[in-house]
Amino acid sequence: MIKVSDTAKNKLSQLMAEDGYDVQSHYVRVGVKSGGCSGLSYDLNFDKEQKENDKIFEDNDVRIVVDKKSFLYLVGTTLEYSGGLNGKGFVFNNPNAQRTCGCGESFSL
Repeated sequence: MIKVSDTAKNKLSQLMAEDGYDVQSHYVRVGVKSGGCSGLSYDLNFDKEQKENDKIFEDNDVRIVVDKKSFLYLVGTTLEYSGGLNGKGFVFNNPNAQRTCGCGESFSL
């Protein structure tokens, strides 16, 4: 399961609306790909449909799809949003990550 904080929900709703997506009927696609300074990096997109091997979650009224491979890396993760002067944007609090880079956009297990 992937959780979504209130601040992340609000920002996702805003960004999805700006891009022509509806938070109640479309998806936030969360994934993991090779790359970044720690070996793996997070991928966050919007999607209008689910694929055959996707896992689907809903938390805080946000519908999330994760491909089967990425799911293994993301179990228990909370998606948060940090704004303000020193804000980083979306932040993945992943309990499975044993090491992260300074920017928080990549990790390793």
